[in-house]
Amino acid sequence: MSEEADRIKQLEAELDHLMHEVERYRSAAEDALQQLDWCIGYFAGARKGQISGVLSANRTHIRKQYLRRSNQGQPTSA
Repeated sequence: MSEEADRIKQLEAELDHLMHEVERYRSAAEDALQQLDWCIGYFAGARKGQISGVLSANRTHIRKQYLRRSNQGQPTSA
């Protein structure tokens, strides 16, 4: 049983490490989306609707496909 208990502890430690990595990447993705939101608002405020629209569509795709989150409202100004 000692080998089995050691293996379980090893797997739990590996799982903890992987969960930490998942949270780190998720946090980085959220930070990048906040920067993208700022850019969308900037271009919308600068009356560059086509650019802000394309960026907004990209943001929606990223949130849905990669983060598996629902869409947010679109930023409107800088």
